[in-house]
Amino acid sequence: MQLWQGRFKKSLSKTTNDFNSSISFDSRMFKEDIEGSIAHATMLGETGIIKKEESLHIIEGLNGILSDLLSGKLQFDMECEDIHTFIEGELTKRIGDDGKRLHTARSRNDQVAVDIKLYLRREVEEFILLLKDLIKVIASKAGEYYDTVMPGYTHLQRAQPITFGHHLLAYGEMFLRDLSRLQDCRKRMNVNPLGSCALAGTTYPIDRNITSELLGFDCPTNNSLDGVSDRDFCLEIASDLSIIMVHLSRFSEEMIMWCSWEFKFVELDDAFSTGSSIMPQKKNPDIAELVRGKSGRVFGDTMTLLTAMKGIALAYNKDMQEDKEAIFDAVDSVKMCLISFTPMLDTMTVLKGNMRKAAAGGFINATDCADYLTKKGVPFRDAYKATGALVARCIDLGTDLENLSMEEYKAVHPVFDEGVYEAINLEKCVSDRTSFGGPAPQNVKVQAEMMLKKVEE
Repeated sequence: MQLWQGRFKKSLSKTTNDFNSSISFDSRMFKEDIEGSIAHATMLGETGIIKKEESLHIIEGLNGILSDLLSGKLQFDMECEDIHTFIEGELTKRIGDDGKRLHTARSRNDQVAVDIKLYLRREVEEFILLLKDLIKVIASKAGEYYDTVMPGYTHLQRAQPITFGHHLLAYGEMFLRDLSRLQDCRKRMNVNPLGSCALAGTTYPIDRNITSELLGFDCPTNNSLDGVSDRDFCLEIASDLSIIMVHLSRFSEEMIMWCSWEFKFVELDDAFSTGSSIMPQKKNPDIAELVRGKSGRVFGDTMTLLTAMKGIALAYNKDMQEDKEAIFDAVDSVKMCLISFTPMLDTMTVLKGNMRKAAAGGFINATDCADYLTKKGVPFRDAYKATGALVARCIDLGTDLENLSMEEYKAVHPVFDEGVYEAINLEKCVSDRTSFGGPAPQNVKVQAEMMLKKVEE
């Protein structure tokens, strides 16, 4: 059945019907479609557009369909054009002519818009909870490893000493921003397009505030053209999800490196690793690799949405049907990644000794050596040059700054004394970095507690 078939003399060809049909993917919005229809039927009855008993009859029929779909008693008819056609057809089959009154003062254009908003609003709320779970794990781990010394990197070269807790909190900050973006998006999208009809509203005396209140929207959309043609909320959610995937992918990349024998900073739990079909010694970080790989898929979904919307004149065009598969895929992919990544992170074993050993190499205390001279009155550029000469001398001798003799130090600059050995101690290098946002253990402890408090609020 097509809702629009009265105008046409010929039946739609099967090829065209299959190409045009969307029920294979929009059927996941059946709860939202029924929820929106119940609100619409309630409004029609309360405004007197249809009789109250007709409105109640429609609502009873819709609730019956919902119950049967949830229980599995009723299956989707995949020959229907879309979920809206299926539910309206099933309703009319069950309750007769009253079912045909449901679509009074409504178009599929505003019906689709409200369905996808209701669906994505719920998904955004779920993402907010999933991100909070991840941030809690990060903050908890950061609090546990607040004083675990490790090398910090730039250009993937050992740079300066930090703590593992500090490194984890950097990702916590990223995911807090993701959380904030989704919360902002949730506010912006929470306006009701129902009542915009096809594009120009309606001559019926509808009350859009009734449906807005029933569906939990803050208010109706201000412009009927925008109400049916707006998919900014899809673009914004997809963009937010893409940024989440950037952060998850970066984190996954580090987890993959940390698991390798070249780093061996962490070991993943067996429940989140796989083996090789031919190499019995292998323990592969497949979950992290899949998360990293799925980022490209989500970016592609975002580009699909942007491309679909970029050249559409107002108001509704069939191109907009392409919004659903892309946003549904992005939602499913990111949800799966978060659900898998959080427990993987929570159950990993941190190899503190290996982190400390790595921090001892690579001259990551060189800046502190230069700062030691600067604090004794040596201009920083001179101190920098002197420390560079010391590093070069260490490389020639096959040693490090901690084990270099005082004679070697003084040969480079006479201001050096025995105090330099304390200044370049890795634990002291980290604990002295007390500037706000720095990796000093006392800072990390406080930052981890603040992060936990922020998400729990």
